[in-house]
Amino acid sequence: MRRIFGVALAGTLLFAGTTWAQQPDFSKVEIKTTDLGHRTYMMEGSGGNMTVAVGDDATIQVDGEFAPLHDKIKAAVMAVSKAPVRYLVNTHYHGDHTGGNAPFAKDGIEIVAHSNVKKRLAEGTTNALTGAKTAPAAPGALPGKTYESALALRVKGRKAQLGHIKNAHTDGDTYVWFADANVLSTGDIVTLGTRYPNIDVGVGGNIKGMIAGTDLYLKLADNKTKIVPGHGPLIDKAQLKVYRQMLVTARDRVAKLIAQKKTEDDAVAARPLTDIQTRIGAPQEGSDNFVRLVYRSLKPVKKA
Repeated sequence: MRRIFGVALAGTLLFAGTTWAQQPDFSKVEIKTTDLGHRTYMMEGSGGNMTVAVGDDATIQVDGEFAPLHDKIKAAVMAVSKAPVRYLVNTHYHGDHTGGNAPFAKDGIEIVAHSNVKKRLAEGTTNALTGAKTAPAAPGALPGKTYESALALRVKGRKAQLGHIKNAHTDGDTYVWFADANVLSTGDIVTLGTRYPNIDVGVGGNIKGMIAGTDLYLKLADNKTKIVPGHGPLIDKAQLKVYRQMLVTARDRVAKLIAQKKTEDDAVAARPLTDIQTRIGAPQEGSDNFVRLVYRSLKPVKKA
């Protein structure tokens, strides 16, 4: 089976958080651009995948990676569009997607996100697994335009339909659907190629919401839809179905252990995802952490 999801190398990323344990050498990062047709592009650098839709008078961009990459990302967008970026959509609050907010906002671009993204950025967060804290973002990095359930962004000749998935990867997830190009940008509800998906249970993330979000994506997509995941390679509907099955398998196996009165540590020790781990070549730490996150989704940790 083709490998379409995996886990970050241990020690490279804090698995379930928003802070990189080791910052990449941004001077060496190159922005890769993939033409998806109909003036729509997938861009990859260091952080979450980006999507760019070019209109007649302005451009819509999805996610902005890290602040030090602003100039490189801006140059990559200008290489495919003479129209300035009007909107930058945050698919969620994690820093590898929102780190570029402040410099892009200084360019006069309107930052758009679910209201919970603004809340998390403004207040700061704590990693549920590691306890690592992310400080509040500067005021200039906060979204200037927020929404609750759905929002349409329009520039001349293009439309982006934004939708919120409740309690999935985080509590503020946004997907972006470019119907005219048959392109779907999923945010980190879909993470492929480099790591297991993260479920940010500290801010309401839940395996059930991850599955519900993927189900919605499958309804939107047809066999020709180009799906831009939060991380990893461009995929199609068939590959998204494989990803969904992984989520369902993880949920069901951990739920069975919970029904057997197993503690979280017992569930990890049982190694219920060994076959998945072997198939994708994931390190044990990443697999164990994913089991913990699924467990906490299904049996939340009681607060003292």
